[in-house]
Amino acid sequence: MSGAPIERCEVLVVGGGPAGSSAAAILAERGHRVVLLEKARHPRFHIGESLLPANLPLFERLGVAAEIRAIGLPKRGAVFHAEAPPRAQRFAFAEGWNKGLPFAYEVRRSEFDAILIARAAALGAEVIEECRAREVEFTGEAAVRVSAEHAGAERRFEARYLIDASGRDTFLASRFGTKLRNRKHASCAMYAHFGGAWRDADCECRGDIAVFWFEDGWCWYIPLADGTTSVGAVVWPDYMKRRERDVRTYFLETIARCPQLAARLAGAELLTEVQATGSYSYQCERARGARYLLIGDAYSFIDPVFSSGVLFAMVGGIAAGEALDTALREPRRARAALRRFERTVRRGPRCFSWFIYRMTRPAMQALFMAAKNPLRMREALLSLLAGDIYEGTPIWPSLRAFQGLYLLTALLMPRRSWAAWAHRTRRLGAAMHG
Repeated sequence: MSGAPIERCEVLVVGGGPAGSSAAAILAERGHRVVLLEKARHPRFHIGESLLPANLPLFERLGVAAEIRAIGLPKRGAVFHAEAPPRAQRFAFAEGWNKGLPFAYEVRRSEFDAILIARAAALGAEVIEECRAREVEFTGEAAVRVSAEHAGAERRFEARYLIDASGRDTFLASRFGTKLRNRKHASCAMYAHFGGAWRDADCECRGDIAVFWFEDGWCWYIPLADGTTSVGAVVWPDYMKRRERDVRTYFLETIARCPQLAARLAGAELLTEVQATGSYSYQCERARGARYLLIGDAYSFIDPVFSSGVLFAMVGGIAAGEALDTALREPRRARAALRRFERTVRRGPRCFSWFIYRMTRPAMQALFMAAKNPLRMREALLSLLAGDIYEGTPIWPSLRAFQGLYLLTALLMPRRSWAAWAHRTRRLGAAMHG
């Protein structure tokens, strides 16, 4: 690192998305000197517009509930569409185990993220936008130093702790070599915004997210408050490798493979360029180390099928803020607080992954379409879809029963289950060696 003057703080946060903003807000609220570095300038485009009901208490905790309500379209459920034969099943959050989580919001992430980072600043965090972290050094002085580029010049920061909330940039894990490709899952995505797309006439269902399964993956359909609709396709990496046309054409051809989705977009106008991402399922070996914590996508990302990304980010951000508040105020309790933090951030991906890995299997689709509620399985599944997986939720015995029913259902359709397993194994192997 060069000789630029060192700017000191207690906690340095790299990344100003929901994870970093939530962590900075908690720490600043509790009186700590916090600096947050964000490589872009808000508002900026980001995908992941569908929130979960479990996000709502977090908005209250951060003092942004009214602002989020003002920009959001109420989302009261999720609809899953099977391909063959064509059929649909709606899951209403109000029917879940926890009746206190009946809805969430669909939001433009540019507006949503801007609200959260502004809240962190209002609580006292120093927010520096268009500032990209470049280098990191852990000193022998129980501190961490980061060199960043801001307005064409270098700035150096020294902190007692570093929170990496850099998203898919994985600032620390990429340097440590601890970012691991998820060998149980692989997916790519294409996405864009449309105008003039179909809206449900029923106000109760107007904000529902819709998921459409097809042979090579699934598509999302997220209505937003201003009339825009976010549409995306999550597909196997080999499906993307077969692309011989431009990404816009390939995306529209993929949509056409889902007739129910295509019908919703008949006459709609493509408002943005189609964007694509490569295979992105990964998890880091650890979520914490000496003087640093990883949160949000800087730690792990699996698949967006259950809209869990923002929830994991905010839960991790708040947990990081609380853990470091304890570590800074009461060093003797730091180890226990940091262990509790790591258990929290690992919980989300662990709880969702079993379902995500099986979402395209015939047995899982059959159970989703059946909508039965033995042993309160449907209520427990709805609570999972709502993100109610933290604290003392009582859903686990019913979810374990659902897992048992899934295995039984798979055994009762052996040819289809075997074919699906072999198909997935082959494609997963190709993705791992591609």
